[in-house]
Amino acid sequence: MDTLQFGVFLSPRAADLGQLREHVQVAEAEGFDFVSIQDHPYVPDFLDTFALIGTLIGQTSRLRFMTDVATLPLRPAQMLAKTSASLDVLSGGRFELGLGAGRAWDQIAGLGGPRRSPREAVAAVSEAIDVLHALWLPGRTVTLPGQYYPVTAATGPAPAHRIGIWLGAVGPAMLDLTGSKADGWIAPLATGYETKPAAQDRIDSAARAAGRDPASIHRVIQLVGTVTGTPHTTSAPRSGPGAQPIRTTPDIWAKIIAEFAADQRFDTVNLVLEQETSEQLQLFAAEVIPLARAATSAASVG
Repeated sequence: MDTLQFGVFLSPRAADLGQLREHVQVAEAEGFDFVSIQDHPYVPDFLDTFALIGTLIGQTSRLRFMTDVATLPLRPAQMLAKTSASLDVLSGGRFELGLGAGRAWDQIAGLGGPRRSPREAVAAVSEAIDVLHALWLPGRTVTLPGQYYPVTAATGPAPAHRIGIWLGAVGPAMLDLTGSKADGWIAPLATGYETKPAAQDRIDSAARAAGRDPASIHRVIQLVGTVTGTPHTTSAPRSGPGAQPIRTTPDIWAKIIAEFAADQRFDTVNLVLEQETSEQLQLFAAEVIPLARAATSAASVG
């Protein structure tokens, strides 16, 4: 198994911009692999996620950035391809695209976006992935007929590296799409822990049916919690809401993460702090990440 990757999930609140910048600098200095930022353009006090990432890219040199997840109905695939490639070029290959089909349809419609049925939403994501991959190929002029994102004689720019498309998938059709076309799965916080093993199996089956190696698809577990001196949480949650907090000591945090990696094949942890503080970021980076990586390596060898 490759080395576990660790990210931190941050909210793009305009009022917290100074704190947000501080936390990104801490994540950069303390060894996190990436920062993920949610994308809900209809939330009044949220900054635009892509503009924010573009700013933060210029203030860092190592961290990768990922949308978690981009609201496709408000970001047409043709322009999403250009924006994503531009961020990747500007950052020297440090941008990844988390992509979602949309869910807050009243709010999306309030900004002029479409209302889509579940079937339409999945079909739009599938078509968008084809458009993104085509437009990211260097030196290619693209014409693609489509129901949602038709393209005629369009070109790049090409990104600096192969941008990963990571889907925030919940339902069976989106999980199938993850297995057949996507680079990774971001397990949504809205899904219960008891649903994740079956979701993993469905992604694997869809990957095999498409002639892909399931191991090539990255899996992100999003864990909410706090590093504490007292083990309020003593074992990995196996049922209940995905957003239930884990509040425990560094060694138990490491054990929980290693179990998710070994038992459910998650190779990436996205930390969602109950309280976004620099102290918690530093504590997690200094005490949890090394223990978790060591425990995962030992489990894979054993």
